[in-house]
Amino acid sequence: MENKASRGHVLVLPYPSQGHINPLLQFSKRLVSKGLKATLATTLFIHNTMQPQSSSSLQFDTISDGYDEGGFAQAESIHAYLNRMETIGSKTLADLIIKNKNRANPIDCIIYDPFLPWALEVAKKFGIFGAAFFTQTCAVNFIYYHVHHGLLKLPITSTPISIPGLPVLELEDMPSFISVPGSYPAYFEMVLNQFSSSDKADAVLVNTFYALEPEAVDSMSKVCQLLPIGPTIPSFYLDKRLENDNDYGLNLFVSDSSVCNNWLNTKPEGSVIYLSFGSMASLSNKQMEELAFALKGSKFHFLWVVKASEEAKLPKKFVEEIGNKGLVVQWCSQLEVLSNKAIGCFLTHCGWNSTLEALSLGVPMVGVPQWTDQTTNAKYFRDVWKVGVRAKVCENGIVEREEIEFCIKEVMEGEIGKDFQKNAKKWRDLAIKAISKGGSSDKNIDEFVSKFINS
Repeated sequence: MENKASRGHVLVLPYPSQGHINPLLQFSKRLVSKGLKATLATTLFIHNTMQPQSSSSLQFDTISDGYDEGGFAQAESIHAYLNRMETIGSKTLADLIIKNKNRANPIDCIIYDPFLPWALEVAKKFGIFGAAFFTQTCAVNFIYYHVHHGLLKLPITSTPISIPGLPVLELEDMPSFISVPGSYPAYFEMVLNQFSSSDKADAVLVNTFYALEPEAVDSMSKVCQLLPIGPTIPSFYLDKRLENDNDYGLNLFVSDSSVCNNWLNTKPEGSVIYLSFGSMASLSNKQMEELAFALKGSKFHFLWVVKASEEAKLPKKFVEEIGNKGLVVQWCSQLEVLSNKAIGCFLTHCGWNSTLEALSLGVPMVGVPQWTDQTTNAKYFRDVWKVGVRAKVCENGIVEREEIEFCIKEVMEGEIGKDFQKNAKKWRDLAIKAISKGGSSDKNIDEFVSKFINS
C-alpha cells in the first residue's frame, strides 16, 4: 500500500468502556488503510489495564479522566465521574494536542465519541477539524435527538410512538431511559447531551451501514449530514482488505480462544446456542437461575459466557452437572465464536456491538435486552431485520425458563427459524458489500477523509 501518512493525523477519542473503544479502534484501522496516521487516546486507567501496543501508523496515547488508579469504579457517582472527566479530560486532551504540535504529523482531526461533547470544544479551540462518531444505531440516535430538541415530549402518555424514518414503536421498544422514567438520570443526560453541540461538528459518523437503516438515515440526514461508516468489524470477517486484522486488539477481559474453539469444533453445524450479556450487564440471581435451567432443559448444546463477577450466581453444581452438553467460560473472542459453523443461535442482551457482529456474521438471535438502547435494537432485529425473537418478560422483570426454552426452539428448529437464517445471511452479504471497495460505507469513509484533508 502506498504510504500517504503525510495526508493527515487523526486523534480518536472514545468514551472509556470496551463497547465504545472497539468501534473507534476499528475505524482507526480503516483510516490507517486509507493512508492516514491515527492515534487512539484512552484514559490512563484503561491504557494501563489493556496495555495496547503502538505500530508505525496506529498509535496509542492517553488523557486523564481524573481517576487514574481505578477508573470509573473509583468515582463516587456517575455524575461525579462525568463532571471530573470533562474538567480533567479537556485539559489533558489540550496537552496532548500541544505535545504533537511541533512533530512531523501534528493532529489535524479529532474524532470524538459524542458522550464526550467537550472534546469538540477543545478541537475548535485549536482550529482542528472535529467529527462526532456515534456508536449506537441511527434509529436510537434519532430518538434521543427528538427528545433533546423537544420534538418528543416526556413522559410518553400515549402510544404507539411515531418518529420519521422509524417503525411504529411501543413504549417497550424505546430506550430504557425513556420507557422507565427517572432511571439512571446521569446517563440519560449524557445520551441527550450528545446533541448539545453535534450541529457544530464538521462531520457526523455513525456505526451502521445504509442498507440496514435507510429510512432512519434519510430522515436524520435532513437535520445533520450523516455518514454511515460501519460495520466496524475486523476486516478478516468481512472484506479481508486489511492485513492481519482478525481482532479488535483491546480487551478488558482475558480469554482463552483455544478452549472455546476446540469445544465448538467437536459439535455439529448449527447445533450450539451461544449466550453472552456483554461487558457491563449484571443479571439478578433469579435471572441466572432461569437461564441455567432453561439451558439444562433444552436439547441443544450451549456456550455461555459468565464473567468472574457473575459466577457465584450460577446454581450449585451447575457446571459439573451439564457435562459435555455445555461449556461455561469467563470470556471469549465473540467474533471467533459467532463465525464458528457450530453456532446456530446467539442469546444476547442486544447491545449494539453484539447485534452488529451477529448481523455481520449471519447469526440469528434471541433477544433478552436489559437497558439503554438494547430494547430498541431488539425491536429492529425482530420486526425490521427479521433475524430473531425477543423473549417476553414477566411482571417481576424476569424472563422465565419456559419462555427462554420456547424462544431457543423457535430460532433453532422452528419453521420461522429457517427464515431467520435466510435473512441473517442476507444482512451478512449486505454488510460485506457496504464495507468492501466501492460500497456505501467505504465511499463514505473516503468522503470523510477528503473533507478534513481538504478543509
